[in-house]
Amino acid sequence: MAEEVDKLIKQANQLMEKEEFAKAMSKFDKAAKTEPSNAEAWFGKAEAAILVPKAKLEDILEAYNKAAELDPKNPVYQSSMGSFCIDAGMFDDAEAAYSKAAEIDPDNAPYYFSEYAVELFKRAPIVLEDTMDDATEEMIMKKSLRFLLKSIGLEESDALELLQRK
Repeated sequence: MAEEVDKLIKQANQLMEKEEFAKAMSKFDKAAKTEPSNAEAWFGKAEAAILVPKAKLEDILEAYNKAAELDPKNPVYQSSMGSFCIDAGMFDDAEAAYSKAAEIDPDNAPYYFSEYAVELFKRAPIVLEDTMDDATEEMIMKKSLRFLLKSIGLEESDALELLQRK
């Protein structure tokens, strides 16, 4: 069974390289169904599904969550889910996923925090375009700034003090 799943995953990855995302998603799905405990198959399914217009948000999230559940020490699964959540306008879920990636991989925590901050700052105004007001824009900027500060190990008060020094 493991050999069959490895073969399916290899085929799926080749299809991803050829940008045949629907076919790749199908191969990853078959691999996940054949071996439900294979985190790589679930993750691949999520990554392929993002690029398939007919794929449902719930199915993509389910695949990311399953991969993260099966391999809880893999920060890539969390950060990739966080990126997807940003694009889907699920900002609280994105924050949780990036924070979990930072917890799993503390040596690279600054990168996860800064990626979340920048992506939130860039994407939230686009995703929330219809409902964006001054208060929402300010909230996005503050949260982004807090995570940028967190990425370099500064508290808000320390940053303010530093900026006010002459």
